[in-house]
Amino acid sequence: MAPTTQTPPPRDKKRRIAVMTSGGDSPGMNAAVRAVVRFAIEKGCEAYCVYEGYEGLVRGNDLIRKMTWLDVRGWLSEGGTLIGTARCMAFYERSGRLLGAKNLILNGIDALIICGGDGSLTGADKFRAEWPSLLKELVQTKELTQAQVEPFQHLNIVGLVGSIDNDMSGTDATIGCYSALGRICQMVDYIEATASSHSRAFVIEVMGRHCGWLALMAGVATGADFVFIPEKPSQGNWREEMRKIVKKQREYGKRKTIVIVAEGAHDLQGSKISPEMIKDLLSEKNGLGLDTRITTLGHVQRGGQACAFDRYLATVQGVEAVNAVLDATPDTPTPFIAITENKVTRKPLVQAVLDTKEVAKAIEAQEFDKAMGLRDTEFIDLYNSYMTTTASALNSHLLLPPQKHMRIAFIHVGAPAGGMNAATRAAVAYCLTRGHTPVAIHNGFAGFARHHGDQPLGAVRDFDWLEVDSWASKGGSEIGTNRELPSEAGIDKVASLFELYKIDGLFIIGGFEGFHALSQLRIAREKYPSLCIPMTLLPATISNNVPGTEYSLGSDTCLDELVRYCDTIKLSASATRRRIFVIETQGGRSGYIAILAGLAVGASAVYTPEEGISLDMLAADVKYLKDVFRQDSGHSRSGKLILVNEKASPVYNAKLIADIIRDEAETHFESRESIPGHVQQGGVPSPMDRTRAVRLAIKCMEHLEKFEGCSREKILNDPLGSSVIGIKGASVVFSSMKDVEEKETDWPNRRPRNEHWLGLTKIVDTLSGRSKSVRPQNAKVSKEAAQPKPK
Repeated sequence: MAPTTQTPPPRDKKRRIAVMTSGGDSPGMNAAVRAVVRFAIEKGCEAYCVYEGYEGLVRGNDLIRKMTWLDVRGWLSEGGTLIGTARCMAFYERSGRLLGAKNLILNGIDALIICGGDGSLTGADKFRAEWPSLLKELVQTKELTQAQVEPFQHLNIVGLVGSIDNDMSGTDATIGCYSALGRICQMVDYIEATASSHSRAFVIEVMGRHCGWLALMAGVATGADFVFIPEKPSQGNWREEMRKIVKKQREYGKRKTIVIVAEGAHDLQGSKISPEMIKDLLSEKNGLGLDTRITTLGHVQRGGQACAFDRYLATVQGVEAVNAVLDATPDTPTPFIAITENKVTRKPLVQAVLDTKEVAKAIEAQEFDKAMGLRDTEFIDLYNSYMTTTASALNSHLLLPPQKHMRIAFIHVGAPAGGMNAATRAAVAYCLTRGHTPVAIHNGFAGFARHHGDQPLGAVRDFDWLEVDSWASKGGSEIGTNRELPSEAGIDKVASLFELYKIDGLFIIGGFEGFHALSQLRIAREKYPSLCIPMTLLPATISNNVPGTEYSLGSDTCLDELVRYCDTIKLSASATRRRIFVIETQGGRSGYIAILAGLAVGASAVYTPEEGISLDMLAADVKYLKDVFRQDSGHSRSGKLILVNEKASPVYNAKLIADIIRDEAETHFESRESIPGHVQQGGVPSPMDRTRAVRLAIKCMEHLEKFEGCSREKILNDPLGSSVIGIKGASVVFSSMKDVEEKETDWPNRRPRNEHWLGLTKIVDTLSGRSKSVRPQNAKVSKEAAQPKPK
C-alpha cells in the first residue's frame, strides 16, 4: 500500500494539543474543553477537538477539527458535551489504535487531553504505551513514511476525570459529580414534602455500581434515614438494623422515612439489595407497615447545567492539563489532574486507575475495609459522620459515662449562610449520641444578653431533636443570627451567663463577626474564669473571608445562586447580541465571590477590592470591549458580563461603570447594571455546603470533647483551647485563634492577609481574552494590613 501523501506540519511550528471527551457525559465537560482550547491558544499552541470520543480518533477527517478562540464561546453554561462522546469498540482493537495514531500524526498532534472516566483514561494510557510500536507498524505497513512519523516519537497524554459517580481514586472530586449530587438532593427534597404529607417511606435508587459516593453524599446532605453503598454493607443483619433505626425515628414522631440505595448495593455475602427488597421490608404488615414507594432517578442525575463548583473544577483542571502537557518530557509518567480538599495537583494516572480497579476487586472479594481504605479521606470521614449522627439506635457503645458529659452551647454570629443549619443538626446529633447536652443560644449574642430569661420562651434552651432533624436542607439560620459582638452585648454580661447556664464548651458558626467574637472572648478569658472553656469557630459566610481557612460554609451556595442569576442575565444580553451587563456582587472587602463567579460564567472582566479600580483600568477595558464587539459581528452567544464587587471602589459602583461604558460605546453596544443583592445568600444550601457542614461540625465536636475534664488553667494555656477549623490546601486543620489573629488577619479589610484564590484572577482574565488588552500598572490597590485589629 502506498504511504499517505498528506504531510504533517513541520515539528518546529506551533505545538498542537487535542482535547476529547469520552465515556458517559458529565456536567462540566464543556467548561474543561473551553479551558483547554483557550489556554492552549494563549500559550502559543494550536488547539484541536476530537469529536465523538475515541470514535472520532479512529475515523479522523472532519471529526478532528482545529478550534478558534470564538468556537468555544458560551460553552460554560451548556450541559453534556458539545464535542460528543461515543462508545468505540474499534479502539479496543490494535487496528483501531493504529488508525488513531495515524490520524493524530496527519494532523500534527502529539498531545492529547482526555476528559472521561477510568475506562477512557485506561485506554488513553495504553495508547501512549503502545505509541512507539504503533509508529513502527505504520511505517512497516507503509501507511506512513519514516519522515512523517519522525517528529512525533512521543505522545503526551493528560487525563481529566469526568464522571458523575466520583469513582476515581486519588481525587476528592471528579468533574460533574457535584452537579449530579445537586440533582439528586433536589429530587429528594421534593420527595420529602410528599413523604411527610402522607407519612410515607420512599426508597430512592441512585447511580453507582462500584462507588457509593452519590448515595452516601445524598444521604448526608438530605438527612436520609438509611443508606446502602457497595463499599460498606451493614455489618450485621441489614433488615434488623433498618427496622430498629426506622422504628426509633417513628417513635420520635417523624412522619417520613427516606432510604437511599446505590444501584450496586449488596449485603455482606455479596447478594444484591434491590429497592424492591427494601420496600417489602418497610411495608410488611407485621413489621413497620409503612406506605412505601420506590423512585429510580435514572439519567436525570447526569443531565443539566454544571453547578458553579464543577465549572470551577473543570476550568482550573483544564488549565493545569495544558501546563502539564507543556511541562512533560518523554520520561514523564502519564498524569491526571486531581483535587485534594482545595488543592489542584497532578498525580500518576496508572496508579489511580489500578487503585480504582482495586476497589471493585475488594468489593467482589468482600474485603470491605480495604475498599473503604482506597476511598479518599472525605468519603471515609463522611461515612463515619453519617453513621454516628443517623444510626443512633445502633450507637449505644458511643455513649459516654455521665461524668464525661458536657453542656455545649451553639451560637450563630454574622449574616446567614447556607449550611449553618446542616452543621447545627449534625453537631446536635453527635452530642445526643455521646450523651452531651447541646444548648441553643438564639439570635446571637444580642439574644443571649437581653432575652436569655424571657418567658415563656427564653433565648437559651435545649434543642428539640424532632425539630432539628428537619434542618439538613434548610437555608438561613433556624436559631437566628446577627452581627452583634460580645463587647456590644456586654462582655461582663456574657461571662456571667456562661456561668449561670453552666456552659462547658462553645461552638460558634459564623463569618468574620464570628471570628471577631471568638477573638474578644479569647482575650477576655484572663479576666473571666467562666470563659476558660474550649471554644471553636466553624467559618460560615458567603464572602469566604474568614482567616484560618480557604473555605467557608455558604460560599458554594452563594456561587450557585449567583451563577444561575448570571446565566439568566446573559441570555438577555445574548438575545440582543450587543449588550453588556455590569453585575454587582456581595463579598465585603474580599473579591472571592466575584472572581469565582467570574470564572464560572466567563465574565469579560471582574473588579475586586484587592485590585481596586482606576480610570485607566476602565479606559483599557472599554477599549477591550469595543474590540470584542467589533469582532463579534452579531454572532450568537455574544452577550457579555462584567462583575464588580460591592466594595471594589468607593467611587466606581456598578451603575457608574455601566454608565461610563454606555457613554463610551457611542451606540455600538449597550450596557445595563444589575444588582442581585441578598438573593446571593441563597435558599436551599448546596450539597457541598451541606456535606462539608456535617463533616466539619462533627470534627468541631470531637475537638471540644478533647478538653473534657481539663482544668481552666490548662484550657487557658492550650493554644487550641480557642480555635478555628479550616480547610488549608490538602488538609483539614484546627488553628490557634491567637496565631491566626496575629499572623493571618487583615483586620481593617476584614479578610485573610494571604488569599489563596488570588491566582485565579489571571485565569479569569486569560480565558476571557482580557489579558490581551494593555492593562494599566497603576490600579488602586486597597491597603494591606499588618495594622492592629480594632478593639
